[in-house]
Amino acid sequence: MKHSIDTTVISQEMLSDGIYSLVLHAPAIASEAGAGQFIGLYSRDQSRLLMRPISLCGIDAAAGTLRLVYRVTGAGTGTEEFSLCRPGDTLRAIGPLGNGFPLDKAEGKRVILIGGGIGIPPLLEAGKRLSERPAAVLGYRDALFLDKEFEDLCDTCIATESGSAGTKGTVLDAIREQGVTGDMIFACGPMPMLRAVKVYALEKGMPAYLSLEERMACGIGACLGCVCRTAQEDPHSHVHNARVCQDGPVFECREVEL
Repeated sequence: MKHSIDTTVISQEMLSDGIYSLVLHAPAIASEAGAGQFIGLYSRDQSRLLMRPISLCGIDAAAGTLRLVYRVTGAGTGTEEFSLCRPGDTLRAIGPLGNGFPLDKAEGKRVILIGGGIGIPPLLEAGKRLSERPAAVLGYRDALFLDKEFEDLCDTCIATESGSAGTKGTVLDAIREQGVTGDMIFACGPMPMLRAVKVYALEKGMPAYLSLEERMACGIGACLGCVCRTAQEDPHSHVHNARVCQDGPVFECREVEL
């Protein structure tokens, strides 16, 4: 069930340059949210009508809180406004939105969590909920964030474009160099990374669930602004499309054409 509510800012912290961790009190959403879902956060500026989709990095149903780790995308943007919020401020939110990672299908299996850039945060909650200790392969341009929290939960390896930490190169370079193995993949990140992960998973015969990043307007499947190409034809519309916000953001890799 989706809730449209006023949330209260509990805390705000800068993790790295342009990367922030925001904790909101939102019990109605936290009680129903799952790993891999997201919320739509609204600007307090009335001229900005559309919500900003932000994935859930942490969910604490008992405390009624949500943790969002997000990147400020530029001056004068909604994300910059969110970064200026302080404890006690209120923000309108809608959620939980979309589907999440299929934790039931991962029962008893070793999952490889593969994240790139701002696609890393939603994998943290998934790592907390898996029954078997997962592996985590995290890709950064340079500066790290959330890596210590993953290390507490997962067998973690790092890839950086600059070579400042871990393997110099991509997440797949790190997987091969550091001998990462598993039974299933959960991944979130930029489209080039997801394409490469899909190819790798198909080569290995592994199921892989990919969380797609798309620009969204409504978040509820009404505007059709975030469709992706699918392998199968939709039985109702008879087109090869799916709505990332409603039918995703998580898809099994063979379901989508990237």
